[in-house]
Amino acid sequence: LVGPVRRGLAMGLNEAAGYGALAVTAYLTGFVAQHAGLRPQPFFFGVAYAGLGLGLSVFLVRETRGHARFEGDATGGRSGQPRISMRQIFIETSLRERALSASCAAGLTNNLNDGMAWGLFPLFFTQRGLSLAQTGVLVALYPLVWGVGQLGTGALSDRIGRKRLIAWGLAVQAGSLGLIALGQGFAVWAIGAIGLGVGTAMAYPTLLAAVGDVAHPAWRASAVGVYRLWRDAGFVAGALLSGAVADLFGLVAAIWVVAGITAAGAAIVAVRMYETHPSA
Repeated sequence: LVGPVRRGLAMGLNEAAGYGALAVTAYLTGFVAQHAGLRPQPFFFGVAYAGLGLGLSVFLVRETRGHARFEGDATGGRSGQPRISMRQIFIETSLRERALSASCAAGLTNNLNDGMAWGLFPLFFTQRGLSLAQTGVLVALYPLVWGVGQLGTGALSDRIGRKRLIAWGLAVQAGSLGLIALGQGFAVWAIGAIGLGVGTAMAYPTLLAAVGDVAHPAWRASAVGVYRLWRDAGFVAGALLSGAVADLFGLVAAIWVVAGITAAGAAIVAVRMYETHPSA
């Protein structure tokens, strides 16, 4: 809908809305659970959101394929032909095309540390003597900064390009995880959680914008689907890997392993990816 020049801004707004709602809902459901019980009251939020989303999709959202066809006729994409098979799209996005494959690796890495954070951070903080309220604040800081930060980082990628924000975002995530693993005390861990949110905000909407820059409009949605397959597989990989390492070597070791993988993801982007923004 917005074209290549403002794609980062649009992705940032979309992702900020989603993860801002996630942070608010996490707080509200926790409040309701504390005062009314774990079931069923907190789940009413999910029912309401599902109904609202269905209603908006049916009655207000309009078909956008015509815009994609117009863009394809006018500009095309940087990668491939307008008509290729789903198998070719998968190979092109996952392995062959440098920017697309680097984006897949970066997305998987990003969500790998996210999966670790949701699973291990509550255990890590409570084991070190923080109260449930303090732990809740630290766990909420990360998605809150992530959600709000995307309002600026998506638009910033339209000005300075995609590659630098993605690579530096992953690097900031890795450093923040290291700070959390090494640090002691609520204040230090809060800085680490904020840093993790900043790094994720730098990378998350920018990766989607980069995929949109490269993929031909005729198969952009399929390429985004492949990218999101790899990206969201990171949730599973992060939970399983960090859980296994934590069982064998402890929580701190699990955080360090994920920090190392995240740093490797930043290096992959720096070496393999090229700048995808058309005017950067």
